[in-house]
Amino acid sequence: MFHKEGYKIIVISLVIFTGLILVANRFLDKNWLFYLIAIVLGVLLYLVLQFFRNPERTAPNDTNVLTSPVDGKVVVIEEVYEAEYFKDKRLQVSVFMSPLNVHVTRYPGGGRIAYSKYHPGKYLVAWHPKSSTENERTTVVVTTDKFGDVLYRQIAGALAKRIINYAEEGQMVVQGDDSGFIRFGSRVDLYLPIGTKLDVKLNDVVKGAQSIIASI
Repeated sequence: MFHKEGYKIIVISLVIFTGLILVANRFLDKNWLFYLIAIVLGVLLYLVLQFFRNPERTAPNDTNVLTSPVDGKVVVIEEVYEAEYFKDKRLQVSVFMSPLNVHVTRYPGGGRIAYSKYHPGKYLVAWHPKSSTENERTTVVVTTDKFGDVLYRQIAGALAKRIINYAEEGQMVVQGDDSGFIRFGSRVDLYLPIGTKLDVKLNDVVKGAQSIIASI
């Protein structure tokens, strides 16, 4: 199953792959160079398909927990000052996605969208300390029953050139539902109330909609 944001790129990739294989077959007579080209093209096509995969995930749909919004590795856990929405100290948990991770973004908790805003910006590497405030990004706040306002921020990386965000202010959303997509490597930051009990630690590998980030 593939994400709808990848349909166009997948079709274009298949057409290019087929065309190049036909040309190579015609002029190279299936010698070693033909097979080398076929292998390289096959690997590239496989990577495109891997990037846009959208596996079905069943979230716990539990108001007492927050799930990871994306697949990846936990690279930051620290108290920071969040200047855009809360304007006070929050507990930041950041998940870094490599180009091989599933890049679907999912709501960490259910509730009402209180805030949703896009910010143009730079394309620093996703693990750069200033990427949270200087890179292209979207900020979304979900008002949940148990955790109050939970902010997550999609952040573009050096390769990510398009952030898709489906969250609209006033919309009611369900934990684990598709909230957007980021193309080609990036990270997502979660901002939680100080004192929130975390169920992850640095360098943990997490899965969107399934791994528990925090619980009550």
